[in-house]
Parts: sequence; structure tokens; C-alpha cells
Amino acid sequence: MKWKPFWRLPVLVTLGVLFAFSAYQVGSHLLRARAEDAAFSALSDAVSAHTTEPPEAAATEESSVEPAPSPYQFLKEQNPDFWGWPTVPETKLDYPVMYTPEEPEYYLRRAFDGSSSLSGVPFVGEGYREDGRHTIIYGHNMKNGTMFATLLSYADRAFWREHPAITLDTLDGSRTYQVLGAFYSKAFLQTEEDVFRFYQCSDLSARDAFESYVEQVRDAALYDTGVTAEYEGELLTLATCSYHAKNGRFVVVGYRDGLPT
Repeated sequence: MKWKPFWRLPVLVTLGVLFAFSAYQVGSHLLRARAEDAAFSALSDAVSAHTTEPPEAAATEESSVEPAPSPYQFLKEQNPDFWGWPTVPETKLDYPVMYTPEEPEYYLRRAFDGSSSLSGVPFVGEGYREDGRHTIIYGHNMKNGTMFATLLSYADRAFWREHPAITLDTLDGSRTYQVLGAFYSKAFLQTEEDVFRFYQCSDLSARDAFESYVEQVRDAALYDTGVTAEYEGELLTLATCSYHAKNGRFVVVGYRDGLPT
């Protein structure tokens, strides 16, 4: 009779336990990600329901009715940190955005209701000013393609041609931004010089700052979209993580003529 080495059984048992634990972790992660995505879908469905105006509220020639409140007002009532809702039509990028000026990354790992969340909620970056002509919004790049993972598709010129605009809805109305440029970047070290730190450019109220940002976006862009950005307009920057480099980022910048009233 041939005996197997005594150490094989413990090793096999250990490997089996590790495999089972890893499978459990992966399964739990996937289930949680699906649940979080379903919660966002429920919010989106609720917005759609509020967008539909009830028949009795419709205005007639004989009567005057006050303008209907924003369909997003109920989200603001649920959570006062709600700020807006960006969308790239016909893609998965369709989420609420939060704004907490005292702690900008508060929703990095929190859900809309404030509970713990892997995917978090997109948020307005540090330094935002209503009169700053520029809004930077950050969101996670989730492996299941949700949140801001769609942004990475803008590395392909063909994708941009099919999705040249980004819509941003707020309590004040809807705005459309034409994609000015898409580019790879990173969170640079303080010692690195002559680099484009887009994340430090929230306030572009000064003409020279605005024009400098636009020029740097054009220089970094993967391709030319033909969009011209004038100081009289405003910019929207969406950013997410990218794994092309350590602390990598992928950035998409949009532009719209005129400022919101």
C-alpha cells in the first residue's frame, strides 16, 4: 500500500477553505453591487414618475397654473444634500449627485440615504462655487460598469460621436453640455511639475483661469471634438478612476453656451 505524504491533506483543506471564502466574498460583493444599483434605479423611476404631470395640473387657455415644481424636488426633500442629476443618454451614466461643501467626499462610500455603500454616490468636488463657471463631479468606476464607468468609453472617438453631449438636471432646470475633451490623468504628487491638475481648477470665474483650463483640456484631449469654449459659457467636468497608472483618472469635460439664469 502506497501512503500519500501526511502534509497533503491539511494543505488541501486549507486551499478549499480559502477558495470557499474567496467565492463567498466575490458573491457577496456582486450581490451588494446589484442591490445598490437597484436602489439607484428605484430613484430614477421615482424621478420619472414625478416628471409626468397629472392631468388636473395641466394649464388651459382659460386658466393660468403656476409652473410645476422640479421633478427632483422630492429628492431634495428626502436628502438636502442632493444637488443634481447628470446623464449621458442611452448609457448607464444616470445618477444623482450630492453636494456637501464642508466634507466633499462624504458620499464616497455612502448611499443616497447615508448608509454604507461600495459604489457611493457621485459628488461635487472641493472648491465649487455657483458663480465659478465650472463644476467638477466625481464618481466611482465600478467593475460591473455602473456609476461613472461609462466615462472610460469616451477614450474611443466612435463612442463620443454617438454620445456627444451630457445632460445635467438640477432644481433650476436642465442644461446640455457638448463634450469638449476626454483625457487620461492622475492625482499628481506635489513634487511633480508642469502637469495639469484639473482637480484644482474648480473656480474659473476669472477669464484667464477659464481660458487656461480650456487650453489644457485641449492639449490633454485624446481627440478633437471641434467644440469651441468661450468665457461667456460654463464647463462641466466628470472624473472617475482609471487603472492606466497609479492614482489614475479619466476625465470628460463638457461646455455649454451662456450661464444659468
